[in-house]
Amino acid sequence: MKPFTLVRPTSLAEAARLSAASDAEIKAGGVDLVDRMKEGIDSPKTVVSIVEIAGYDRIEPGPPARLGALATLARIADDAGLRKAYPALADAAAGAATPQIRHMATLGGNLCQRPRCWYYRLEEFECRKKGGDDCFARDGENRFHAVFDTDLTCCCVHPSATGTALLAYGASLDVVGPKGKRTLPIDRFFHRPVKDPTRENTLTAGEIVAGVAIPAPAAGSRSAYRKLKEKESFDWPLVETCVAFTLSGGTVRGARVVFGSVAPTPYRSMAAERALEGGTPSDALAKKAAEAAIAEAKPLSQNAYKVTLAKVELERALRQAWA
Repeated sequence: MKPFTLVRPTSLAEAARLSAASDAEIKAGGVDLVDRMKEGIDSPKTVVSIVEIAGYDRIEPGPPARLGALATLARIADDAGLRKAYPALADAAAGAATPQIRHMATLGGNLCQRPRCWYYRLEEFECRKKGGDDCFARDGENRFHAVFDTDLTCCCVHPSATGTALLAYGASLDVVGPKGKRTLPIDRFFHRPVKDPTRENTLTAGEIVAGVAIPAPAAGSRSAYRKLKEKESFDWPLVETCVAFTLSGGTVRGARVVFGSVAPTPYRSMAAERALEGGTPSDALAKKAAEAAIAEAKPLSQNAYKVTLAKVELERALRQAWA
């Protein structure tokens, strides 16, 4: 790790101004940033620590809910109000990493962390995400990589569990930057690598996620989050699935279906949502939606098994939600 200067601003506005420099990085819990610095991927001259700025670790479960970006995953997982109104978010936070990391990792950091693709994480590979010319995963070791949107410029998978749940809930983000504040719907937060694979979100230089707002669930709302890993202890997921919808008059309305760990961004399946809309909860409807979802998949040479996992986990999530 190369030498750097650590600064501790007293406000998020000051932090935004300091972090706008090209050689600066934001640190909250530091779980991802310190890894990247140790691995030689990033060597900022200035690290701007925001973890001690007061007022941004709040949890107001509502509903509607408001969460500060410095709220830890452990607190989100354990909050009784969130678990009652937004169980998928609580489960997503509870299933991330290890207990030790969940007590350090923040909501904002989980949303903004960089991918865990081994080609990106190895200093020796100058992949497209680091400004190179090749996506080595496309023809290389890709068993844990994307199965959706694989025709884009990068085949990594997005690592944010909370992002998967928040996209299903239709959340919005409060953002602070050098030019002031703005509200960003989460649908417009994640950046698909259509042309530029070097970033994962649409934040501009110096912008910082300050908090998250989640709409109040409608009467009859249902949601569920599921994660499948190779082992039950700490592991990166193979597939995540989150569903949110309303049961009105015994039929499904306003469904949102989101997969995690299968695409460069949390992947919303419009095909599955269309299959669910107006249907009556049943095993047959769950199977129909899951088959519609995987019809969009384009697996790589070593990861077709993830398509089957996505289908099975979506069926299970739907049955869990309407049970």
